[in-house]
Amino acid sequence: MAVTGRDDLAAWPLAALMVGSGVTHFTNPGYYRGLVPSWLPARSALVVLSGLADVAVGVLVAVPATRRTGARSTAALITTYLPAHLEPLRLRRTAQRAFDRPIGVAARVAVNLGYVAWAAAVARRATGRPRIG
Repeated sequence: MAVTGRDDLAAWPLAALMVGSGVTHFTNPGYYRGLVPSWLPARSALVVLSGLADVAVGVLVAVPATRRTGARSTAALITTYLPAHLEPLRLRRTAQRAFDRPIGVAARVAVNLGYVAWAAAVARRATGRPRIG
């Protein structure tokens, strides 16, 4: 039988967030290319790879048998995105967009740390296998 209850209440929205994010890497790649730090090569390839990774971890979170692995992978993946959110501070130029100004960067980092905590909580509650009953 499938896992139900509180585990699903936290896991399903996380899975949907990650799959949705991954899909938008393909529907709006220019936005994501703009987030890739300038010191990284092959920006377009990184957008594709990160989009595929987002979808993959989202699917893993959605499946009760792989939920723990998927949630841990989600936390790790989102952590790897933090330098992209800090990049505007490194560049120290006048930010045109509000979310590239220091307060916007702080908000982006806070939100992403919230996602990491959410994924970690899902991983802690997941059994790694379906429960009966």
